[in-house]
Amino acid sequence: MSHLTNNNTYEYVIIGGGMVAGYAVNGIRKEDADGEILVVSKDADVPYERPALSKKLWLDDEFTEENIKIGAEGQSNVTFRFNTTVNKINRENKSIQLGDDTIVYYDKLLLATGGEPMTLDGPDDPHVIVFRDWSDYRKLRQFSGNNKHVVIIGGGYIGSELAAALVQNDTQVTMVYLENTLGENQFPEAITAEYEDAFKKGGVNLVSGKKAESYQRDGDHLVVALDDGSQITGDTIVIGLGVSPRIALAKASGLKLEGDGIAVDEYLQTNDPAIWAAGDIAYYPDKILGKQRIEHVDHARNSGEQVGRNMAGAHVDYTHTPYFYSNIFSIAWQAIGTLDPSLPQVFDKRENGTIVYFLKENRLAGVLIWNVTVDLDDVRNLLENPPAKDDLVGSIKEK
Repeated sequence: MSHLTNNNTYEYVIIGGGMVAGYAVNGIRKEDADGEILVVSKDADVPYERPALSKKLWLDDEFTEENIKIGAEGQSNVTFRFNTTVNKINRENKSIQLGDDTIVYYDKLLLATGGEPMTLDGPDDPHVIVFRDWSDYRKLRQFSGNNKHVVIIGGGYIGSELAAALVQNDTQVTMVYLENTLGENQFPEAITAEYEDAFKKGGVNLVSGKKAESYQRDGDHLVVALDDGSQITGDTIVIGLGVSPRIALAKASGLKLEGDGIAVDEYLQTNDPAIWAAGDIAYYPDKILGKQRIEHVDHARNSGEQVGRNMAGAHVDYTHTPYFYSNIFSIAWQAIGTLDPSLPQVFDKRENGTIVYFLKENRLAGVLIWNVTVDLDDVRNLLENPPAKDDLVGSIKEK
């Protein structure tokens, strides 16, 4: 491959500086030792492992911020442009225009733009954190502990993990969420009761079935207005309302979209042979689950590395079926496929936990592993070759 020396021309350009970008850089280097790489990042930090920001960094004293780096910055011939946005992609002349109007030329382009966090009406305030980045973790560290009161808006991954982490770090926590029971959109009723109970026992103040509509500052405090007219006062607000895929650049450049993502093939390549997409934004064909778009760390890591290798010429199918997971108090759960409590379920009670099989049109569509240790490849194999409904119980061995 040609070694391009012109400062504004790179063999590989990656838009986005998160986990996908970090793993893509490492993937490129597995196939191409020195092709020049440019990473254009809105972030201020090198690529890092995002999950630790709401889990391990709070709960494991041996684990430090230095441990979360992915290592892309240590690879040769990689240039980072931090705090930098991209205005547009010009596919005809294979260039991108940066926020400061600089034009950069690429041979191969990766879109790794991830998700845009949902927010809430209210003024900009240092004590209101739309939790997503390493800098948000640093801020929240500073604003927590000493029995300070943090109000968490949202009961999804970020909200629930931070509520558990903060309350175990000398912080008062109130959690506001729309669901009547925490996790009811993901877990079966029998499990949500146990899940919510863990938060109550852990000391989290739960405000369920209510929507946070806005917030205001009132002197030293922040006040959250709920949809029933009530208010909650705290020292800091953390917003964890999920994300929407950042696909505006792709849309404006005329790349093919599918669902709410960017359409890619089994190589994570778009309909433009010089452009790839991976992670949260990619609508890709999963060999077991069919076409889908997934927002989770396991997919970011694996699709990131595979797309990097493919950009550098590997041309290998992305065959990994990602899993979801979370650890809250004494609960550890993992899942593959569709978790939809409105679907019929088969419960497989084990000594310390439960395996739940979700059925769609009488066929296995998803598996939830609740406080049970299994080999996830056994779960993937079961989803790929599902037995009859009556043979599901006992079909997955414990480790």
